[in-house]
Amino acid sequence: MSHIIDRRKNDKGKSTGNRQKFLKRVESQIKKAIPDIISQESIKDSNTGGSVKVPVRRLDEPSFRHDAKTGKKQVVKPGNDRFSEGDRIPKPKGGGGGSGNGKGSNSPEVTEDEFTVVLSREEFLKYFFDDLELPNLVKKMMESTESFEMKRAGYTRDSVPSRLNIKTSFQQSLGRQLALKGAFEIKLRKLLEQLDNTSDELKRAALEVEIEKVRRQAATIPFFEDIDLRYNNFERVPIPVTSAVMFCIMDVSASMGQHEKDIAKRFFTLLYIFLTRQYKNVELVFIRHHTEAKEVNEEEFFNSRESGGTVVAPSLKLMDKIMRERYDQSWNVYCCQASDGDVWSKQDAMQCKNLVQETILPSIQYMAYIEINSRDRESDLWQAYNRISNDDNFAIRHIYEVYEIWPVFQGLFRKRSEVEA
Repeated sequence: MSHIIDRRKNDKGKSTGNRQKFLKRVESQIKKAIPDIISQESIKDSNTGGSVKVPVRRLDEPSFRHDAKTGKKQVVKPGNDRFSEGDRIPKPKGGGGGSGNGKGSNSPEVTEDEFTVVLSREEFLKYFFDDLELPNLVKKMMESTESFEMKRAGYTRDSVPSRLNIKTSFQQSLGRQLALKGAFEIKLRKLLEQLDNTSDELKRAALEVEIEKVRRQAATIPFFEDIDLRYNNFERVPIPVTSAVMFCIMDVSASMGQHEKDIAKRFFTLLYIFLTRQYKNVELVFIRHHTEAKEVNEEEFFNSRESGGTVVAPSLKLMDKIMRERYDQSWNVYCCQASDGDVWSKQDAMQCKNLVQETILPSIQYMAYIEINSRDRESDLWQAYNRISNDDNFAIRHIYEVYEIWPVFQGLFRKRSEVEA
């Protein structure tokens, strides 16, 4: 039996089914490649799509073959344009069958070629974030001015043809035909009774004409009338919207070297793409700090070169101030803080710990602290935060190399079951 596989370009969606099957087969390889993608120079480019390399052996098409142990077999493979059945194929000259021009090797190592899979933006981000979510996202707020959706609300007799409900219209037609036929049958039965009880020739002739008219009417009941048509009706109704705000706090002090700042920017870029892709109603507040804390826009947060001393507490105070002024109790509030852990004094570290434990955590859903250093020592800020790290809505993690970003990010925002939550 022949198997035909459509390998044409996806012209107007003709090969969508084949592409989905192919991506399903290489899904595990794509997910394994995610840490390498995070290590690229510009992770923000991933928001527009990208490419992933997978081994060629993963692309073999499965097939069934008959294996006759005896007898003479003559086979002409599909796609052959040089030979006919019965031709003797000459042995290739030069010994080898390969087409390469390089010198051969006696190395026993076996290698595999790679195949590049080009993914669209939606496919690319699907493999990044489908297993992730904001934890403890439970508070909801009704935003009647923004959040509506169209929902089915019965049927209507007037609408556009595309909304015609065939099944309901057909039921209405059958009901009307049965009702009319029943009325005509009753009328016909009465006329026949009158005909049997009448001896006057003139009256009989008139009754016969009337009977024939009723029979024609009963036989010519139209299958569909305008009164039968029913259209699906939709109404615009408000829906509950989950509202969330994420505070992104980044240390840009002089103690944060170029490597540390690059790691922090990569982490926050990944967080930014995750939030804007997964959630339609989420706000982001960007705060940079050295000795002073300042709320900035997205462009300045990721690209500003400003630097200075290190005092962390003002950034948390600014977050608390913005949270209380702009966001009421119906909002889900989250915070991600990135720093190398170096602070001006232990007093600053303890003040941060007290602010987080007593002021911030009781008012938010979740907070994550990312410390970017080589782990050869525990910073004062890490030691202070470690005292409250057993809190369910507070997590602290270490990152120093680029390849560590994705495992840490995945651990912070992985989907949890109801039992875990």
